Amino acid sequence: MSFNVDEKSANAALARRDLAHVWHPCTQMKDHEANLPMIPIRRGEGVWLEDFEGKRYLDSISSWWVNLFGHANPRLNAALIEQVGQLEHVIFAGFTHEPAIELAEALTAVAPPGLNRCFLADNGSAAVEVAVKMAYHYWRNSGRPAKRRFLTLANSYHGETLGALAVGNVALYKEVYAPLLMDVLIAPSPDAWQREAGEDAAACARRLFEPMRAMLERHADELAAVIVEPLVQCAGNMRMYHPVYLTLLRTACTEYGVLLIADEIAVGFGRTGTLFACEQANISPDLLCLSKGLTGGYLPLSAVLAPQRIYDAFYDEYQKLNAFLHSHSYTGNPLACAVARETLRMFADTPVIDNNRQLAALMAEATAPLRDHAHVAEVRQTGMILAIELVRDKASRTPYDWRERRGLAVYRHALSRGVLLRPIGEVVYFMPPYVITPDEIALLGQVAAEAIEVATCA
Repeated sequence: MSFNVDEKSANAALARRDLAHVWHPCTQMKDHEANLPMIPIRRGEGVWLEDFEGKRYLDSISSWWVNLFGHANPRLNAALIEQVGQLEHVIFAGFTHEPAIELAEALTAVAPPGLNRCFLADNGSAAVEVAVKMAYHYWRNSGRPAKRRFLTLANSYHGETLGALAVGNVALYKEVYAPLLMDVLIAPSPDAWQREAGEDAAACARRLFEPMRAMLERHADELAAVIVEPLVQCAGNMRMYHPVYLTLLRTACTEYGVLLIADEIAVGFGRTGTLFACEQANISPDLLCLSKGLTGGYLPLSAVLAPQRIYDAFYDEYQKLNAFLHSHSYTGNPLACAVARETLRMFADTPVIDNNRQLAALMAEATAPLRDHAHVAEVRQTGMILAIELVRDKASRTPYDWRERRGLAVYRHALSRGVLLRPIGEVVYFMPPYVITPDEIALLGQVAAEAIEVATCA
């Protein structure tokens, strides 16, 4: 690749071209015109990204939580190259192919028990759309069309297409579009941040489950499903809760005849310390949404796993018009399926989960000094997800005014030190690729501490 600029100005030249035509996600584009230059990336390797002037950045957030085994991973590269020489894409209605079949077999083999059917889609939001439609349609086909409402948790996030946005509850994303969205019921989050004096995370989860139970009982006849992010509400400031909540929820959903949708798009594939977060509560949801790490961060792909009884509700004579009519042009894309299949082989071939537990312990050790910082309310962790919440006052947990953009100060300082940290508001978090080394974790801890000091000193 060549440019008509000298090497030292390559970043700036590409940034100018970008700003002339590209509209980026979750971004106020005006920021990038002056005080926050866009960073063009030329290549990646392992946990590192490199720009067009040779500066490297440690990708501590796995490029929006998708990368599992590092950038340009040799095994995933080889799987993609082999597949692209055979079949790049084919319509997935009436046709099939080996990568999709093998992926469905592999996913249902490792999923929580009972989930033996795999419906493929394009991305996380699409998976949630599929699950929401499938839940409603299941009850309709079962002769109970009144069961059409959904129950979600406060502070939850499930994507930004209209159906997915409706069943979420982060105001930043949802408020503007509220007039376009279906009405849902909202139960309190079991977030352990809400612990009362003397209460541990499990007791907090049990207490906050009672409003959920009451809503299930009151609305059972109209509820199609409850949807939750197991253990970690990632876009909701990385708030975390105890697995006992999921155990209680599974029991109650069964009791009241309401489907349980587990959105493991961000927390699946080893992020929480087990392959799937639901394992820590020893439960099987009725529908399991997967994406992000499914392809190791290479290509967009998602899956919704379902049990046989839900599949059977759509299985009928054509004239009954009971089929699930949901599709995407790139459903079952062979390239994405091949990379996803190789990702699952890597979990089978290597002790990924055991290694992650060691890395998680090092992450806790690297950030331990921040627990005593005057402006850190809490350092919390679930597996390979660690979050540091900044506040104006530690004793009262008084937050900073969001307009001060303290998180942006963390981001900018970390970039100057060669680390990509992208806080959610005033929550600094680590969610690195699983190939990160102990030395790189130590660097993360050091740079995060520096950046927090810079951001909170004024």
